Amino acid sequence: MSAPAISPTEDRYARQQLLHWWDQRRLREARCLVVGAGALGNEIIKNLALLGAGHLTIVDLDVVERSNLARCVLFREADEGRPKAEVAARAARELNPEVAAEAVTDNVMTRGLGWLGDFDAVLAGLDNREARLWLNQGCRKLGRPWVDGAIEGLRGLVRVFGADGPCYECTLGAVDRELLARRRSCTLLSTEDLLAGKVPTTATSASVVAALEVQEAVKLLHDRREAAASGGRGLQLVGETLEVHPVVYGEDPDCQAHDTYGDLEPWRYGQATTLAELFEAAAGSLPGPLVADLEDGIVVARRCLACGTVGTEPRRLRALAPGEGRCPSCGEALQLDLRQSVELHDPLAGMPLAELGLPDRDVVTVRGTAARRHFELRRPA
Repeated sequence: MSAPAISPTEDRYARQQLLHWWDQRRLREARCLVVGAGALGNEIIKNLALLGAGHLTIVDLDVVERSNLARCVLFREADEGRPKAEVAARAARELNPEVAAEAVTDNVMTRGLGWLGDFDAVLAGLDNREARLWLNQGCRKLGRPWVDGAIEGLRGLVRVFGADGPCYECTLGAVDRELLARRRSCTLLSTEDLLAGKVPTTATSASVVAALEVQEAVKLLHDRREAAASGGRGLQLVGETLEVHPVVYGEDPDCQAHDTYGDLEPWRYGQATTLAELFEAAAGSLPGPLVADLEDGIVVARRCLACGTVGTEPRRLRALAPGEGRCPSCGEALQLDLRQSVELHDPLAGMPLAELGLPDRDVVTVRGTAARRHFELRRPA
């Protein structure tokens, strides 16, 4: 039996729309966040663009290196030294002019939590646990499922974490937590201190894992949650033996990441606005002494135990650059005095939010004795 004739003017997405449940309009209107534009990210972006996902936001703070060229389909030799996110966004637009692709050349963990709420699908092509933890906690708080992928050698892992059930943090073992603690303790050391061995990866494992990530995201975008690997399930691929193993994670009832915020309340603020004014706005509906919980810690002091040097300018933890964790006088690691919560009479409450370094779209939770409210900081348009 011969195949049906296809018109040369057939719609670009005609073949995928033969799936009875496919809705190209949903994909065209979807806003997708891709975190990481390396080997996995390249393949995720390529597939989303080919499928016609209408709006892509690509986040990566690194630049293209020569070693990326063997594993990243969107990069060329002429791109060496250019920001990965910008190169990948340009390539996505070239692949499909119907796709709007935006580049964010930044560390995703410096963004305000509320920003994650703009997206219908979140896909990760990350290579570190800390960024995954941030993404996991943020998506959980906002009730957003997200798709994670990982590769090493010829092996790969794909999994979906939903708004309830097991989350990424539930999957961490003792070794993972030890490595994470070690990495966090070095976060503010110099670039040389952070150099570590590279993980072996190939273009083939990246393409397989990324394709499955996008496939799961497409099912979620179509509300086919019964068909997606949600509920803390995933798939492990062993390329050496062509084995595929389903993975089911257990939920940790004591997991600290299982917090949900519900609706965020937009709160406009100006250059001189302080946390004290936010306390005042919340006071009428929250009984009892109020406390403001921040998404990121504020470093109120940096002390060198070796030579006694002290810095007291408050800074947001993730605003500190590599190298600022060492004493400028003697080079030893500094001890940080970190504050995650602020009370009304705390001096930090009287400081402008701009001086504290809280980013636009950040979330500040004000809690009383029996309730709390979640405010999303919004700069004036």
